Amino acid sequence: MRGNREDEIRLPLSLLLTYAAPMAGVGFMVLLINMYLMKFSTDVLLVPPAAMGLIFAVSRVWDAFSDPLAGYLSDRTRSRWGRRRPWLMAAALPLAVAYVLIWSPPTELGGAALTLWVGAALVLFYTGFTVFEVPHASLGAELTSDYRDRNRIFGVRRLCFGLGGLLAVGGLGLLSTATDAAAARGIALRVALAAAAVTGVGAAFTAARMREKPEHQGRGGRRPLRAAVDILRNPHGRLLLVVFLAQQLGVASLTIMTPYWSQYILGRAEAVSLILGVFMLASLAAVPLWVRAGRRIEKKALLVASMLAIAAAIGALALVGEGQIWLAAALAGLGGIGGAGADVVFPSVQADVIDYDEYLTGERKEGVYFAGWAFASKTAGAAAGAIVGLLLSAAGFEPGAEQSEGSRQAILLLFCGLPLACWTIGIALFARFSLGRREHAAILAAIDARR
Repeated sequence: MRGNREDEIRLPLSLLLTYAAPMAGVGFMVLLINMYLMKFSTDVLLVPPAAMGLIFAVSRVWDAFSDPLAGYLSDRTRSRWGRRRPWLMAAALPLAVAYVLIWSPPTELGGAALTLWVGAALVLFYTGFTVFEVPHASLGAELTSDYRDRNRIFGVRRLCFGLGGLLAVGGLGLLSTATDAAAARGIALRVALAAAAVTGVGAAFTAARMREKPEHQGRGGRRPLRAAVDILRNPHGRLLLVVFLAQQLGVASLTIMTPYWSQYILGRAEAVSLILGVFMLASLAAVPLWVRAGRRIEKKALLVASMLAIAAAIGALALVGEGQIWLAAALAGLGGIGGAGADVVFPSVQADVIDYDEYLTGERKEGVYFAGWAFASKTAGAAAGAIVGLLLSAAGFEPGAEQSEGSRQAILLLFCGLPLACWTIGIALFARFSLGRREHAAILAAIDARR
């Protein structure tokens, strides 16, 4: 039998902060890549947009297909450190080294050699990210089975990630001050070195200080293919997988296109730091509000509300005209509030769905499940990168030049049209979700009775 469920409620804040510590560095790394690597590569390194789109697609496809392997192996790992912590320690160095390589290709490289460098460094980074992200998210789901306290776990995780994102906006601001390619390269190298150091130390700190539940060791899926199929056999898991795929396709397209939209539609390239800064600040401020609301309101209602706020902000951004910086910033704030809710509640819901899998199979497969959702997210990111690169090239995009009407329409479509369609689809699908607080309590009771 398990211990008293009440013993798991309200985990100490110090434990949550120890768990979430690496997310500040990871948030910085991921968001700066998502927000600026495409533009840095096309405008500073002069890599063709179609080539960068292909690089993003290939690296994210590799990243996506490595997730299930990392998830399965993480579930099956047996060590005195537990199932997850050895992977966090192993990820620290590859993450740090690869991030520096991405932003500092040798100046003498050009053409195919430069493209190969950026592509190889990005593949290495995403490999390290997989080795870290899947076990780390899985560890969060294992810290407690309490329905409400999971919102706190992923709320603190989101706060740390958001802090890193806010710092990434500062890094983006520094990069936007560069007067030429050489200056941009120098700033990028210094920023990358600082981020690499913080992230590597944070991952090692969490691996050294956290503890895991010993009763979960040896309870991963026995066969990798069957473990993956179990996600599709789980009706709640299957639904979340499709919703997450749609959501992340919109997020990836919006994130990649933000610098382009700011420069070529809003007409103020430097405003991207203000807009993203407002988004990040609103997200950070809203996290505690979503966690508090989760004490009384069902997660389904919270997640639908957050997605509606995001969709409303995206749709309104399509109407922002040239020079309307503060209107754009206000809408970014609305999107940040909604985004905070999605980022807090979605992984909390995912943890509940994993409990339902234990009810069905008797196994603890957090790694496989979070890998499945990560696979959906990264597949969406790969698709978005390819779509952006190909559509911009087809529309006649010219870096740093006055854009044609066709190119401007392509930027608007990728920045607003595609994301809005994706979020609308996600809302419609998630309306069918049926695993609430009462259902989750019944699942835990059945698991305890069986054990």
